[in-house]
Amino acid sequence: MKLAGMASNRGRNLLNIADRTPGGAEFAVVLANEDGAPVLDAAAERGIPTEVVEKRDEESREDHEARVAAALAEYDYDLVCLDGYMRILTEGFVADQPTILNVHPSLLPAFPGMDAHEQVIDAGVTQTGCTVHVVDETVDDGPIVTQEPIPVFDGDDVDDLKERVLYQGEFKAYPRAVKWFAEDRVTVDRAAGTVSVAGDDGGAFPERRIVSDDRAATLRYGENPHQEAALYADPTCEEASVVHAPQLNEGAKGMGYNNYNDADAALNIVKEFDAPACAIIKHTNPAGAAVADSISQAYADALSTDPKSAFGGIVALNRECDAATAEQIVESFKEVVVAPGYTDAALDVLFEKDNLRVLDCTEQFDATETLTEKPLVGGRLVQQRDLQSLSADDLEVVTEREPTDEQVESMLFAWQTIKHVKSNAILFAKGTETVGVGAGQVSRVDAVEIAKMKAENDAEGKDAEGAVMASDAFFPFPDGIEAAAEAGIEAVIQPGGSVNDEDVIEKADELGMTMVMTGQRCFRHD
Repeated sequence: MKLAGMASNRGRNLLNIADRTPGGAEFAVVLANEDGAPVLDAAAERGIPTEVVEKRDEESREDHEARVAAALAEYDYDLVCLDGYMRILTEGFVADQPTILNVHPSLLPAFPGMDAHEQVIDAGVTQTGCTVHVVDETVDDGPIVTQEPIPVFDGDDVDDLKERVLYQGEFKAYPRAVKWFAEDRVTVDRAAGTVSVAGDDGGAFPERRIVSDDRAATLRYGENPHQEAALYADPTCEEASVVHAPQLNEGAKGMGYNNYNDADAALNIVKEFDAPACAIIKHTNPAGAAVADSISQAYADALSTDPKSAFGGIVALNRECDAATAEQIVESFKEVVVAPGYTDAALDVLFEKDNLRVLDCTEQFDATETLTEKPLVGGRLVQQRDLQSLSADDLEVVTEREPTDEQVESMLFAWQTIKHVKSNAILFAKGTETVGVGAGQVSRVDAVEIAKMKAENDAEGKDAEGAVMASDAFFPFPDGIEAAAEAGIEAVIQPGGSVNDEDVIEKADELGMTMVMTGQRCFRHD
């Protein structure tokens, strides 16, 4: 798509579009109605032809626009983009041109006209923005193509708003609109005064994603003391969340960035299970996790996986914390405990530890938040949350040896837990408790070796002999199976899908192991 730009001054939106070429759109010409307008030199530096058509003294609007149209007629273009073009166009000029777009620095129809920022300040509103609209013969009243909201903060003046709306609003919305036109996705119904965009119909991954969260706390610092940080909250979240979990011991040290991150990871693990479950987290990875008949036993089983690494960790429970569990928790240093309620006796015990933060979450463990996101420099990744939950019927036995019912139960527990271990991830489990965890390795066999080492050196009262192994992705070579067998592993659950699956299965058969494949992996990279 070829564009014709029209501006009276700096034309920063036109230059932004020129630099970004949204949808492949490029300027055929930039025209100014003021000689010496800065946009002319800036466009020329980008290799864009320029024209100047100033309005003569006593010249009518129609005559001036006829000369503008004649200058533009020397170029081929499909869309006209205005940017601070300080003239109201006549109905005849608009009718003779292709679609004309303009960007206005407010959320129309509110605050039209040249003094939009002044109107916003005077009105005392807390939100403004910008509007890209189709130009007609009226002032700022053409059909709206897209808008971008921008907050107004206490103490803002006109210059503050002007810069924020331009850089955070117009620089997003205008290229977006041009891209839609370049992709031939826009239908303008002038009679109805509407614009429709094919595909801009919401869904899980909409064309425009607008997120508005409220600052819930200013944190002491971020991941490291030299990094400032804050916590933002979505007040519409219904699911149990550490963000909305009040800290019951108000006199204790407040939650930090890493505390929230780790507590969220721990809580998400115990949400996986209906029976009493506990997870102990260090640096977002489980030092141990377990499901048992009671919450106190679940804690004991999780802790015994790796009590050394559990020191200074985060504890999450999916049942009310009772005194028996609290007594165990305070036996060694922990940073945070989060649970859906506490008995009075449990609180008496936990409050004895000055620096143990006690968070009280709701019992709403059913998933209502279906997406997760990861901020990147310059954007963010958004994906469906990994809510897979396998049953025995989902497992394909690929070895000569069939798994026992007990091994199937253990493998399913391991699979639901390994979803929360950073990849490459390996998890050893016995019954419904972890025995060893190998997390975040760049080699899968190294993750097996670490899980093996943890089970042999750090687990208390249990080992990997006769245990099952879960792998979050396929084994590229049989070496991981060999290392697991050396540790005493007798059953393996993995996705499958490697070009070397046959070699891996053959090795498992040779070692007398049973192996099932899930057909789907569960990477966790952040």
